Amino acid sequence: MKRLLFFAAALAVATVPALAADVGVSISIGQPGFYGQIDIGGYPPPQIIYREPRVIQRVSVNRPPIYLNVPPGHAKNWRKHCGKYNACGERVYFVQNSWYDRQYVPQYQKQHRDRRDDRRDNHRGKKNDRHDNDHGQGRGH
Repeated sequence: MKRLLFFAAALAVATVPALAADVGVSISIGQPGFYGQIDIGGYPPPQIIYREPRVIQRVSVNRPPIYLNVPPGHAKNWRKHCGKYNACGERVYFVQNSWYDRQYVPQYQKQHRDRRDDRRDNHRGKKNDRHDNDHGQGRGH
């Protein structure tokens, strides 16, 4: 009996890490902790880590540089990490994480909250108009 209990306990302990590995977190642009390319248009000028853009491979000068928010250490060892961002052949400016969190995130969330509110109001208006027009037409439930 002791062996059976020991085996059951060992099996339970062994499956806990497997279950925990299935848990994932999704963070998107405009949220603290997001790392990746951001659109600078319409936002305050970014505070950047290096004055000059970083380039790993020769690039066409015709394309504009891209702005990335990356975890600490990725900018310092860019050659190792550029592939994760599909940016090895790009001129890259790294924005400071503090600027992203204090400036970019609040403005991004406000702009997108306003857009969601507009869409929701438009949707409600159309739904209410249609609903109001159906009343009294003999199509009741």
